[in-house]
Parts: sequence; C-alpha cells; structure tokens
Amino acid sequence: MLYYLFRFLEQFGIPGAHVWGYISFRALLALILALVISAWFGEKFIKYLKSKQITETQRDAKIDPFGVKKIGVPSMGGIIIIVAILVPVLLLGRMRNIYIILMIITTLWLGFLGGLDDYIKIFRHNKEGLRGRFKIIGQISIGLIVGLVLWFSPDAKINENLAIEKQDGKEVIVKHRPEATKSLKTTIPFVKGHNLDYANIMSFCGKYKTAAGWILFVVMTIFVVTAVSNGANLNDGMDGMCAGNSAIIGVVLGIFAYVSSHIEYAAYLNIMYIPGSQELVVFLCAFIGALIGFLWYNAYPAQIFMGDTGSLTIGGIIAVCAIIIHKELMLPILCGIFFVESLSVIMQVWYAKMGTRKGVKQRMFKRAPLHDTFRTQQEQLDPEIKYLFKKPKGAVHESKITIRFWIVTIILAALTIITLKIR
Repeated sequence: MLYYLFRFLEQFGIPGAHVWGYISFRALLALILALVISAWFGEKFIKYLKSKQITETQRDAKIDPFGVKKIGVPSMGGIIIIVAILVPVLLLGRMRNIYIILMIITTLWLGFLGGLDDYIKIFRHNKEGLRGRFKIIGQISIGLIVGLVLWFSPDAKINENLAIEKQDGKEVIVKHRPEATKSLKTTIPFVKGHNLDYANIMSFCGKYKTAAGWILFVVMTIFVVTAVSNGANLNDGMDGMCAGNSAIIGVVLGIFAYVSSHIEYAAYLNIMYIPGSQELVVFLCAFIGALIGFLWYNAYPAQIFMGDTGSLTIGGIIAVCAIIIHKELMLPILCGIFFVESLSVIMQVWYAKMGTRKGVKQRMFKRAPLHDTFRTQQEQLDPEIKYLFKKPKGAVHESKITIRFWIVTIILAALTIITLKIR
C-alpha cells in the first residue's frame, strides 16, 4: 500500500518519494519492520497466551530429557511469524505481482493448516493433532494451486539464458532471449548451461511432451511443497532450531531472487532472468526479519514455541519461493538439514518394520528425527531394543545441537551458491 502511495506522490515531486521505487530500500525496510513487529508483537502475544493458558501441557521426559521444564511454555508462536511477514509485505510490496500473491496465499493456507493442528493438540488435548492424511491433503492442495497458477498465469514468464561460445572456444558469453516466455526449464547444479527442461524429460510423449512436462512440473511442485514443509516441521524440535536454519535458507533464496531479477547478474551466473521476481526479495527480507525477531523469544530457553502454525508455513514459504525462481532442484543441498531429518524418520520406521517381520525389536538410531538422537542418554534406551547406532554415548545439550545444525546449514548455504559457478 505504501509503495503505491509514494509512487503516486512521486508524480507531484514530493522529496524522497522516488526511493520507494528501489527494491533495496523496500527490502531492507521490510526486514527491519518485520523484526520490530516480531519482537514487539511477540512480547504481547506471549503474555496473552499465558493469560489464556494456551501452553504446552505434555512433554515426554524419555524423548526430551531437558524439555520437561518446558511445560507451561506458550505454543502457536507461528502466528507471530505470520503477522510479522504479512504486515511489511502488504505495506511495502507490489500487490499486483503474481509471485507476491502466491506467497501470501501459501503463508495463509499453511498457517491455517498448522494452526488447526495446534488447536487440536492444545484445546482438545490430543497430542497427535490433525490426522496425517488431512495434513497431507492440505499440503498437496496448496502445491496444486501454486503449480497450476505458474502453468496458466500469463505473468509467470522467464527470459531463458543462452551460453554462446566465441570462435576461439575459450570464452563463453551468456545472453538472454529478448522475449519473456512460459518455460518448463529449471536450474540444476553442476551441469553446463545450468538448465533442465521438464518437457525433455517427457519427450517420450511425442507431440504432447510440453503438456506432459507441465503436468510433471505440477507434480514436482506438490512433492517439493509437501516434502519441505514436513521437513521443517520435523526440524522444529529444539529451541531456535527451525527458525535459525530457515533464516539462513531465506538469505540464500533472497540472493537468488535478486540476481534472477537483474539481467546482468543473471547473465554472470548463467541463470534465467525472471521479470518480477525482485518482489520476492521484499517478501524474503520480511521472512528473515520475522524469524530473527522470533528467535528473541524462541532461542534457548524458549519463551514460546512456533508449533505447526509456524513450521509448516516456513517450509511452504521456502518451497514455493524456490519453485517460483526455478531453483527447486537445489533444495536438497540448501535444505540439507530438513532432508536429513526427514530421511532419518523414514529410515527409522523402515528399519523398525523390517525387525518386526523378523520378530526382533530394533531401531537404526537412538531416536528420530536425527536431532533427538544427539540428546538421548544411554540409560534412556530400551534394553529390549537393538540399536544399530548408539553414538553419541552421552547426551548433548540442545543449545549446542541447535548451533551446530545452524553451522551445517550455513555451510550448505555457501555450497548452494558455489554450485552456480561449478559446471
């Protein structure tokens, strides 16, 4: 809203009104505003939740040896994050931008889905929350909406990057096609040209390969949104863990969104130019600011938990943003922590079921998701169960685990950026 107001005032020569046209100004202002809202609103919201006794009522000492003292800590803190993101975006973003609209819909959709899950856990005293199939249906639905909008919207276009070798064969010049078109290409690391075309994957469909490619793209969108939102949800098991990791990931996505919207930077990195993606920088700066502000209260010892209201929303935002800027195939590296957390749960369940068929009680890790195995003491293990991996022998305090996971995410973030220059 403020963007349109000051662009209107600029026509009358109002001093300073022109700066609202700069993406860097609006993005940094969104970050600061989101941080302030998150910190200020967070304090008020925590007091409100405590007064209404909307707090944690159950904690399993066997799984969370340090978390028993957390009974009585307010949950549903994801509402703080959502408010701190949406207010700056609504004030500073260009609301006619299709990408901003998709990000807002994703935030509200998954925020509602996670909020429903938290409501059942807290108010109905059902620790299982929303049934898994309903949660999956909600995630699939928003993935389907995003995929179809990007397919049919005339505003979702790119200028494809072309690598042209000079006659000597030693120098490569990257140029972009002059016209913006609908495209099924996405960025893939480690290969020359950096592009993968979904239509080429479906080339066996003959003349229908383009339509089949779009169907594959929609399916891929659904998978990515579901996988990343669930990965973020699993990662949200320790104070500050998910918020810190997601803020780091948000920084990288913000860099990608910015360079994708700048034709010279896009040419330098040999990636496609995406007109309009600069508005995602405003959204992602608000996202980063909201998470940093939330960490003020969520860092150990947490004064509030984000709950599924926050974790599902965070994962969905990361996934949809990556899809919009055609960087979804880089998420296994960038969101490596989420991927490993999800994989540890899958492996734990598979190994346990395999043992059940043999009549043996067995587990691959001490606990799952992976971060839980680091804080589980040896004496907490069931003597009747065989564990494939029992390390570490002692329990590591969760604050140290959280910071170490942040460090790993920083390394993965750096590697993700570096991959654009390795081909």
